[in-house]
Order: sequence, then C-alpha cells, then structure tokens
Amino acid sequence: MANKRSAEKRARQTIKRTLRNSAIKSKVKTSIRKFLGALVDKDQARAAELLKQAVKTADQAAAKGVIHANVAARYKARLMRRFNDAFSAAEKQETEAGA
Repeated sequence: MANKRSAEKRARQTIKRTLRNSAIKSKVKTSIRKFLGALVDKDQARAAELLKQAVKTADQAAAKGVIHANVAARYKARLMRRFNDAFSAAEKQETEAGA
C-alpha cells in the first residue's frame, strides 16, 4: 500500500485508467470479431459495414493512446486484406461465370 498521499492518488488513477483501457481494447477486439464473423458468412454488405466500424474503433483507441498508432494501422491493414481476399475472389468467379 502507498505511504504518501500522492502515491495513493496515483494508485487510484492507475485503477481508473486500467479499467478504461481494458474496456476500449475489448471494444476493438469485439468489433474485429464481428467483422470476421461476417466474412465467414460471406455477407459482403454486412462485412463492409462491420469493417468500417472496426477501423473506426481501432482509430479511436489509437487516438486515446490505448493502443499504438502502428498497432491500429496493422489491424486495419490485416482486416482490409482479409476483406479484399474474400470478396475479390468471389467477384472474379462471378464475372467469369457471366462471360
């Protein structure tokens, strides 16, 4: 336990900050999980909307300093690549079948 008032205050602040940061990180992970679920279902419109939401939550977390900006960029790049790989192949098959 802290012996000085300033140390006690810092301990209280750390607890608050830890709770806030874990909630924001959880929100980012949940949005990514929802997006990946839409990819599995092959629902392009829903996946596009959830991708947009996941990118937004990652950017918000980076802006608040909860995750590093480069980590947010890495998340976004990976999600975009997954989206493009999943649906560009489907579009190619549709155009080949129609031609």
